Amino acid sequence: MKFFKIAAAAFIVATSAVQANAQSALNEILADGVLKVGTTGDWNPMTMRNVTTNTYEGYDIDVMTQLAADLGVEVAFVPTDWKTLVAGVTSGQYHITGSASVSPARAKAAGYSDSYFSLATVPLTLRKNADRFTDWDDLNVEGVSVAATLGTTQETQVKDYFPAATHRIVEAPARDFQEVLSGRADASITSNVEANKLVDQYQQLMIVPVAEGRSPTPIAMLMPQADQVWINYVNTWITLKQEQGFFDELGVKWQLLAE
Repeated sequence: MKFFKIAAAAFIVATSAVQANAQSALNEILADGVLKVGTTGDWNPMTMRNVTTNTYEGYDIDVMTQLAADLGVEVAFVPTDWKTLVAGVTSGQYHITGSASVSPARAKAAGYSDSYFSLATVPLTLRKNADRFTDWDDLNVEGVSVAATLGTTQETQVKDYFPAATHRIVEAPARDFQEVLSGRADASITSNVEANKLVDQYQQLMIVPVAEGRSPTPIAMLMPQADQVWINYVNTWITLKQEQGFFDELGVKWQLLAE
């Protein structure tokens, strides 16, 4: 009797493993020949959408294009926004996302790959405010308004960093830095990576010369939480690409560490 119980248990485990593998996004991707990637198209230099051609470019786009190539499939970029980024993964609209800040809130609903880059948060303001804002505390003042984009990590951060300030939370396709450019907000916060690009693009913007960035945060790809087969594959791929210098090369190409 004990032998049969052990054999039955082994059969259940094996069957469960086969079922899990069959239900994995990895199998769907290989069977259909398409890797579906959720991307917002509004995070320079990670993902940028050309509205005229409806095409994308950026660090994330290069990463996902290479992942698809190594899988031997085509890549399809699925438009999404920050407030629905996680929902798109959990509902099966796409198999994976581009880069997203690792956060406990997102991890409650979705799985993450291993991280391959880290960000820090910095504030942006107009150059004409250079004397007014010189560090973080200058922004945490009644009468100062600080903007963030709905659904982003910065939406939570702006409330934590600046409890005394007014918070302007805008919804995509509007962006927080546009509130600063228009004069509707005194400042906004974003990743150091995007901030470097924005001050190059808009000469009237500057990074507030804070002593250091806040909330150093790893970034990773979001995937279905229960799909360990797919997560394992992507993590293996990330490890190999790190060893080969792929992420370092892209970091140089897209100037992720530019000052």
